[in-house]
Amino acid sequence: MKLLVVEDETRMVELLRKGLAEEGHTVVCARDGSEGLDLVRNYEFDVIILDVMLPKLNGYDVAHQIRKEKISTPVLMLTAKDAIPDLVYGLDSGADDYLTKPFAFEELLARLRAVKRRAPVPQPTKLQVGDLVLDPATREVSRGGADILLTRTEYNLLERLMYRPGKVVPRRSLIEAVWGFDREIEENTLDAFVRLLRTKIDTDHQPKLIHTVRGVGYMIRAEARS
Repeated sequence: MKLLVVEDETRMVELLRKGLAEEGHTVVCARDGSEGLDLVRNYEFDVIILDVMLPKLNGYDVAHQIRKEKISTPVLMLTAKDAIPDLVYGLDSGADDYLTKPFAFEELLARLRAVKRRAPVPQPTKLQVGDLVLDPATREVSRGGADILLTRTEYNLLERLMYRPGKVVPRRSLIEAVWGFDREIEENTLDAFVRLLRTKIDTDHQPKLIHTVRGVGYMIRAEARS
């Protein structure tokens, strides 16, 4: 599973990162609630492990905002507060389950499996910008009814852009979404793949869909013919 750990205690972060990685999970960590919320908004995770007592934005507020924004990723809340009103408040804020500190690592793993099983299976829907259509279920892409053959990297890049039509996707967000958090990818590599993608998507087609936002990133947007 791809897991987001939002925890500010250094020792706990390192224990969770090491233990979960040894179990074969991909682990991304945030040290405060604001950073955690930004990661949830920009990336897809299987489960969020969310501490309650966090700097900048506490875990209750993060969970509440996630649900307010219709993000359905399961949330396992960690808390040192074991009073019933605190646990109820956490669940009402949007958490799917809770685990009180201190806890056994085996119980954490079991609860992660449980909340993942209970999560609704998303039904992929076709993404469309102008006459460009991408089907996440089949990974097929077409424009104007004509099929477009993309490499795996080109497809992943286009899919990330099409999930946020009309919005700028920062360069670093694209690199991490396409190549992962644990690889050092140069920004000129991203630019090279965007050029390849433009050749296949925008050459011989109007309007141009892939736009550069200088100093920030890229976006996909249909513009009217001039």
